[in-house]
Amino acid sequence: MDTIITAILLGIVEGLTEFLPVSSTGHLILATELFGFAPDEWAMFNVVIQLGAILAVVVQYWRTFWAVGMGLLRLEPVSLRFLRNLLVAFIPSAILGLAFKAQINILLGSPMVVRWALVLGGIAILVIEKNAKPGEPSGIGQLPLAQALGVGLAQCLAMVPGVSRSGATIMGALAMGIERRTAAEFSFFLAIPTMMGATTLELIEKHDAIMAGTLGVGWSEIAVGFAVSFVVALAVIRLFVAYVSRAGFKPFAWYRIVVGSAALAWLALR
Repeated sequence: MDTIITAILLGIVEGLTEFLPVSSTGHLILATELFGFAPDEWAMFNVVIQLGAILAVVVQYWRTFWAVGMGLLRLEPVSLRFLRNLLVAFIPSAILGLAFKAQINILLGSPMVVRWALVLGGIAILVIEKNAKPGEPSGIGQLPLAQALGVGLAQCLAMVPGVSRSGATIMGALAMGIERRTAAEFSFFLAIPTMMGATTLELIEKHDAIMAGTLGVGWSEIAVGFAVSFVVALAVIRLFVAYVSRAGFKPFAWYRIVVGSAALAWLALR
């Protein structure tokens, strides 16, 4: 398959799944296996194109970021708590990600882990949706420190590929009584420092290969994947918050269970 077409397909997969509780990393791993791509050649591509999806959050919520930035300059309490909550939620995954990076890389090479994580994560979403008692609508700047830390600890579960970073953070928030819209938006905003940190670390580690031009996948493919993931993710963000505010997360849970079960069945028949 032509590498540009591959980049477009993977960009679509990333944009569609980054902010849905279905695991973008898991889908990229399964797509790589399904289409027979060389995983090592596309590993950095899969990380860097996530920045396209992150840029979609910045574009969609630029007014929020502008208001928070102006509020920080004026030392407004709500803006200060917004920044505090993002930093507190980011720190646990940053520490664990650096401490266990070698083990995480091993898991990233295991499609079997993705299959089971999709199924078990879907079941977890159904259980949490049934038992969660969301509170009144609020905002990230109104959340107490303990809830922000709880969301950050929940995000650490996403180090297992297939769990879903957005799924872990949103479900963790719901389990602590945060209402659906705020839970989803907190997950979107938390993706920015988390994915920027992961991408920066990947670029540092691959610096020599980048300079030598031995990555296997060129910058043209990365640029195409970045652009496609941005456009698709922007559309998904705009639709997702409105949808889950009305219908909840059960459809995504069943999707995970079906896809994970199908992937397990496919592996058994190979």
